[in-house]
Amino acid sequence: MTQPAERLSDPSIPAPAGAESVSLWTIVRESVRGEVHHDFTEGPIGRAILLLAVPMVLEVVLESIFAVADIFWVSHLGADSVAAVGLTESLLTVVYALAMGLGIGATAVVARRIGEKDREGAARAAAQALVLAVLVSVVLGVTGALLAPRLLALMGGTPSVIATGRGYATIMLGGEAAIIVLFVVNAVFRGAGDAAIAMRVLWLANIINIVLGPLLIFGVGPFPRLGVTGAAVATTFGRSVGAIYAVVRLFRQASRVPVVPRHLRIDVGVMRQILQLSGSATLQNLIGMASWIGLVRILAGFGSDALAGYTIAVRLIIFVLLPSWGLSNAAATMVGQSLGARKPERAEASVWRAARYNAYFLTTVGVLFFVAAPLIVRAFSTDPTVAGYAVRCLRIVALGYPLYAYGMVLTQSFNGAGDTWTPTWLNLLCFWIFEIPVAWALAHPAGFGPGGVFWAIMTAFSMLAVASGVVFRTGRWKTRMV
Repeated sequence: MTQPAERLSDPSIPAPAGAESVSLWTIVRESVRGEVHHDFTEGPIGRAILLLAVPMVLEVVLESIFAVADIFWVSHLGADSVAAVGLTESLLTVVYALAMGLGIGATAVVARRIGEKDREGAARAAAQALVLAVLVSVVLGVTGALLAPRLLALMGGTPSVIATGRGYATIMLGGEAAIIVLFVVNAVFRGAGDAAIAMRVLWLANIINIVLGPLLIFGVGPFPRLGVTGAAVATTFGRSVGAIYAVVRLFRQASRVPVVPRHLRIDVGVMRQILQLSGSATLQNLIGMASWIGLVRILAGFGSDALAGYTIAVRLIIFVLLPSWGLSNAAATMVGQSLGARKPERAEASVWRAARYNAYFLTTVGVLFFVAAPLIVRAFSTDPTVAGYAVRCLRIVALGYPLYAYGMVLTQSFNGAGDTWTPTWLNLLCFWIFEIPVAWALAHPAGFGPGGVFWAIMTAFSMLAVASGVVFRTGRWKTRMV
């Protein structure tokens, strides 16, 4: 833990003269505190990545802990409750796609303005992104709450699953405003390089979720026993508190993006710029995330046990992939700010460094999952059929983790450069043209059942990583104007 920071830098980009040797632990503490405003377009690349990535990783670590804790408690309610969560989460992928799309647009524009040392322009972009988030979330929230039971039926939910999960789905879909605002404002903080604030926002939201969840699910003490609906109440309340806190921090003058009320006036030019980036980014995420809806629809035909096993496995997969998103987002911020400072070589070097760090992490986790899958799954289900599906899914998907590591970083790096169309087309090719047809063919005509879906997932994500690497090396993303 005392490795000099200079060893973390790119040897082709020397540290400034007189730079002191700083321990890794010192960098970690500095990044978490977030008290010093750093210029990420200068100095050692490894140090800059760590300063951004550490709070981003910690930010999503608690998110992944919550995801696993939530399904752990819900799994005690039976397969129908777990299946209801799985179906609702699949519906929410559309919301996540939109929220992430708006966030990508906000990150790209804010990071570019920060790299150009234009704080006023960054503040205008942040405010316009917030306005868009509120407008979109109101429409989606009302629609989702009204149509929740019908949407569960459309996804193939059985009458018992719909009866059990209609309250959960109504609250989760109706509370979309918290999700979208949280995603967008945190994306602004990340683009500005203020990752420590984004970390605190999500930690606040998820600590509330983790504590309140079991109290409302099982009716502990004075809390009512709400079953699976209690999980939705806890999640929506926690996210709402986090979203409010994020907005309050955005308007503080000490913020790196000092938003004031006048910035909330509609700025057609800035809003159009964000929408252009966000539109393709939303389509990109919609293609990628909505493909999970297709997979769930295929799995639903094999019954609640298969769907419940898949849901448990996916939550565990997300548990380890979310920290990797921290490194990916750090790379996106480095790319956006470096291009804004007209340093494309620094942007490229940052991407490969972040991808290598990610590969070390995910390869280790993949081995652990493959070896210990039965032991891990046993904590979430004692039903041998459900556990069998979960173990099989976990092992198959984990085989592709080393490649996923590179694919995640490369995809976010395109987005950080404002080149949102490249990953959009790659997602369309890998997830819809390839993954969905192959999953159906392997599950039904080929007779592999749910296992066919699991193999299709692993292959599609591996294909995306390889294709992204080939396109990234062409360097066209460096010329994207934002």
